[in-house]
Amino acid sequence: MAPPNIKTLVDKLILMFFGKSYCPFCRQAKQLLTDKGLTFKIYEIDLQSEGADVQAYLLEKTGQRTVPNIFINGQHLGGHSDLVAASTSGKLDKMLQGRTEL
Repeated sequence: MAPPNIKTLVDKLILMFFGKSYCPFCRQAKQLLTDKGLTFKIYEIDLQSEGADVQAYLLEKTGQRTVPNIFINGQHLGGHSDLVAASTSGKLDKMLQGRTEL
């Protein structure tokens, strides 16, 4: 179970992009979102002292340990391939419905 402060951090920042600064899939996903004209909050797990706890809680919450781990409007989208598929199919636009911030 995640410490309360980690759970609060992740749950409060649910409109987030969780990634790692060196991850090529994270860079590609951030670029896709940027190319769509979106602004979003990024939490680089590897650059935070509590990053391991955050990643452990994300695994508990989503079943996904890999990054990126993307949430839109409180809904877990998934990782890079899920983002690309959602963008291609139009699902991403439906999830955003006029929002400009994740």
